[in-house]
Amino acid sequence: MSLLGQSLLGQEKSSSKPNFVIIISDDSSFHDFGCWGNTDVKTPNIDRLAEQGMRLTHFYSPAAVCSPTRQALLTGLYPVRNGAYPNHSRVYPKVKSLPYYLDALGYKTICVGKQHFNPIENYPFHKFIGMIGEDKKRSSGETSHLEQLEQLEQFVKDSPEKPFCLYIASHEPHSPWNKGDASIYDAKKLKLPPYFVDTPETRRALKRYYAEVTYLDGQVGKVLQLLEKTGHIDDTFIFFFSEQGSSLPHGKWTLYDVGVRVAAVVRLPGKIKAGSVSPAIIQYIDVLPTIIELAGGDPKTIETGQPDALGNKGFDGKSFKNVLFGTENMLRDYAFAQHTSRGIIQGPEYYASRMVTDGHWKLIYNIDYKSEFKNSAVNNEVYQSWVEKGKKGDAFAKEQAERYVKRPEWELYDLTNDRWEMTNIADAPENTAIKTKLKTALKKWMEQQGDLGHETEIKASERQVK
Repeated sequence: MSLLGQSLLGQEKSSSKPNFVIIISDDSSFHDFGCWGNTDVKTPNIDRLAEQGMRLTHFYSPAAVCSPTRQALLTGLYPVRNGAYPNHSRVYPKVKSLPYYLDALGYKTICVGKQHFNPIENYPFHKFIGMIGEDKKRSSGETSHLEQLEQLEQFVKDSPEKPFCLYIASHEPHSPWNKGDASIYDAKKLKLPPYFVDTPETRRALKRYYAEVTYLDGQVGKVLQLLEKTGHIDDTFIFFFSEQGSSLPHGKWTLYDVGVRVAAVVRLPGKIKAGSVSPAIIQYIDVLPTIIELAGGDPKTIETGQPDALGNKGFDGKSFKNVLFGTENMLRDYAFAQHTSRGIIQGPEYYASRMVTDGHWKLIYNIDYKSEFKNSAVNNEVYQSWVEKGKKGDAFAKEQAERYVKRPEWELYDLTNDRWEMTNIADAPENTAIKTKLKTALKKWMEQQGDLGHETEIKASERQVK
């Protein structure tokens, strides 16, 4: 007997079920798309998805690096609970994932592009192929890679009685930013977000990064063309997610909004209102329960294979089907996220952070605040140009460089009036009540997850793939 439960097994396997396409980018900040207000970057295909579907404006990753983020999406469980909480990590042996659940519902599944999940047997996709528009060596230059498109098209056409789920995980715009046409961007004319220090190095990097964001948009366009060609553009839920932030300072590896907030778009004509927007607080862990419900299953009956610290066996995630269909505009009271620095490239011995937000207020708990935070970004030319500019007397550059590597135990931000989280108001007496409220919510979540803070950080290397 399957652990999915009788309610799933009893569902009829029918081609009348909707198809699913999940497109996830790699290291891209939520604000770096046209449909999120960036007037510099060119993302026509993603913008068109937003025009035809719904933007989810308060969608959060549960982690600030790739592997935990993706494995949370695929399992419906937060990273500490599923075991994959440091980067380059693996879930616990009995944890099940999206392809397992959808197979039981009669779906065929394929993973296209980046995997970054382990062990592979816990992710039983029916087929794996490379990412459209790139080879294994991530070579520069434009290529059509018709073979990959043909493989994907054939997968869609094979066994037409079966609905499909395409999990498409791009490598873009992950550094080294050597793809796309950077000549379409003028570094001198780019509008920098307020948290960036304006240096030539920052502008050159942003230009190359934007070029690869546009390259990603082209990959999205190829997927949409394939759906058009195969007649599935209007019977397929299309999910686009921006993952966590870019590797430029104050993005990836941090729990600021730029590090964990996601540009999320979902499209299905006739079901999701075109051009709609929802402020509901949603997380990556909510995607799997939503897809299961849309596929005809009942996510509330499922045992995930990994109980939480309180003994609950179901998903951490909740279905946001009603949000997509416009009958509800709320899902959860809080979003949570964690970052484990132990094991990241050029990282510290340990530096654990946790976060909670209600969409208006954000509280960050830097558990190992007495240590110095570091990663590969600290050693690159962008961050070093900030340091040098600060040494020459620029107060803003000095402040932004210093606050990246040395942080207080608690950070509190008013996201409504301080969108870019520039002013920490954790010590203001008038904020004591909200700080206490968020602390309580964060503590409760950590207890439910079995998250012991520093002790969990120290044990992170045990969860990494050797």
